[in-house]
Amino acid sequence: MTTPDTPTPPTPSTPAAADGTRMSRGLTLLFAIAGGTAVANLYWAQPLLDFIGRDLNASSTLAGWLVTATQIGYAAGALLLVPLGDVLDRRRFIPGMMLCAALALIACALAPSIGVLLVAVTLLGLTTVSGQLLTPLAGDLADDTNRGRVVGTVVSGLLIGILTSRTISGLLADAAGWRAIYVVAAAVSVAFALLLHRTIPPLAPKARLSYPQLLLSVWQVIRQERAVRWTLFLGATAFGVFTMFWTALTFLLSAEPFSYSVSVIGLFGLIGLAGALAAQRAGRLHDRGRSMPATGFGWAAIVVSFVVAAFAGRSVAGIIVAIVLLDIAVQGVSILNQTRLFAVAPQARSRLNTAFVTCNFVGGAAGSAAASILWSAGGWRTVSLTGAGLACVALLVWALGRRGPLLTERSH
Repeated sequence: MTTPDTPTPPTPSTPAAADGTRMSRGLTLLFAIAGGTAVANLYWAQPLLDFIGRDLNASSTLAGWLVTATQIGYAAGALLLVPLGDVLDRRRFIPGMMLCAALALIACALAPSIGVLLVAVTLLGLTTVSGQLLTPLAGDLADDTNRGRVVGTVVSGLLIGILTSRTISGLLADAAGWRAIYVVAAAVSVAFALLLHRTIPPLAPKARLSYPQLLLSVWQVIRQERAVRWTLFLGATAFGVFTMFWTALTFLLSAEPFSYSVSVIGLFGLIGLAGALAAQRAGRLHDRGRSMPATGFGWAAIVVSFVVAAFAGRSVAGIIVAIVLLDIAVQGVSILNQTRLFAVAPQARSRLNTAFVTCNFVGGAAGSAAASILWSAGGWRTVSLTGAGLACVALLVWALGRRGPLLTERSH
């Protein structure tokens, strides 16, 4: 495996990245919760699409673009802002981004029309990248023997934030209207900004590059490392089918024969919580050298979950089985992908995370847009069979790609 020569190696004055004494269990838990609350900002609207559409006199198709717009903004933020984690003081940068996200959340709460709300959620996506800054920081502070566990815990926090956001959003919207969730989220973002500023240890920048050089180095890592390109494709596909499923699920549960309220739809997010908790162990599989076979099993499970979903359109029990299986598989694959990437260039983890998150959320934006189109064209079964087909393609790519020289199984 070649090592990218663009990122600047740490200077002697830079603290060693692998200082396990600084990544305590308490700090790991704080990073996981703070990251989860940040990434939840991307999904407050997902179970409320019909609710928001009716309130702002917008069609369900136009309301569905709220998720897409947020993810486009998030992909742009990951591309343009997350690389700065390698060259700025993250003790200041991460809380600063959380305060910017709080301002965007207030703009969402005050939006008078669907057009203004689309702009506001795009800005929210752009600024709510602190979770993706905390993940590589956790990788820097963990030592080699437990990096998979630490990163897995933080990433699981992000995934749990995604899942619980739907439940919290639905319950609060039923009680106080859809705007209330954005006000509450803004207050939480400010609180975590203050807490993280006090607890993140001081670390000197890992590289000294100009901003254009910093962005260019992201693409150079992708170009030089075949394993990175392979992993980014799998990550984008996984997140794309995941978002497609959850966006279409909102339409399914809002329509006949279910016609569930937004609070009930939000509760379905708790079903996937079991998957997030189980997938947390995926990081330990990486530490034990089982990352590659576990990734393959994960993709096979994604295929099965969509097949189950395709034939469970009117069965709540079948939908629940599909949710649990899909969430375990997608989240496990995501943790394994991200941990393997961090082994490529320790001095460039924020930039590698930039590539990973940008590709994921481009895939997520495509998935949410595809869900609206496929739902209009053929309903739930069309969405599910498309997801199964994409998962089969990814499983084939995994099978072919693992034969060549890929990332090491351990981050040593």
